[in-house]
Amino acid sequence: MAAGTVSTQVGFQTRGLTRSFGPREVLRDLDLRAAPGEFVALLGRSGSGKSTLLRALAGLDPDAGGDLFVPPRRAVVFQDPRLLPWKSVLDNVTLGQRGAAAVERGQTALREVGLDGHERDWPKTLSGGEAQRAALARALVREPRLLLLDEPFGALDALTRIRMHALVQELCSRHGPTVLLVTHDVDEAILLADRVLVLTDGRLSLDLQVELPHPRLRGDGAFTALRTRLLRELGIDESAAGIHHEGVPS
Repeated sequence: MAAGTVSTQVGFQTRGLTRSFGPREVLRDLDLRAAPGEFVALLGRSGSGKSTLLRALAGLDPDAGGDLFVPPRRAVVFQDPRLLPWKSVLDNVTLGQRGAAAVERGQTALREVGLDGHERDWPKTLSGGEAQRAALARALVREPRLLLLDEPFGALDALTRIRMHALVQELCSRHGPTVLLVTHDVDEAILLADRVLVLTDGRLSLDLQVELPHPRLRGDGAFTALRTRLLRELGIDESAAGIHHEGVPS
């Protein structure tokens, strides 16, 4: 894969991106471009290539083919917080960085995610939501121009997820990174993103701008219409399947 530095006019870009695992082609000649500061959500069925695309953008998959243009400062937040249990919360946040400036940035990031006072705590003492906020702080401390979110709220309970949605919106508005969110939750994609993509069999089958003002309400007619269209693209018929209030099959 040829990787290049992205220009200031592009948040990230792929051209002819391909990835195969044995005879199975997961990404097929994928062209995708995001504007600087744009929040893009990526939907797709399991195995459609969502996380494969994210890993390529993160520089974690050297075997992907095609051209990739990304900013040098990137950070990833996974579904599992991946905190090192033998390091304090602050040391996890500043992992790989040294000096007083790194400590100061780490403390600032923890304040931003509401974890001030937890600097010396051990990861095992944190709740699931707190651990994920620490993972978000670890990403922010690197001041990324591209923030990659790989289903970071999937393991959280509904109320914690709502709080995390609000926190991510606030932080992204403040810091202005380009964001790619991989998710299975249609409502989550509509609530957070400027643009929602659907990946089907390794290709983009739908690319929609979300023209809804914030705050976005699930009961709004335009929200419901967009959800219905996205679910239909994912092969889900609301009239034939039970859909709970977060927009995914119950």
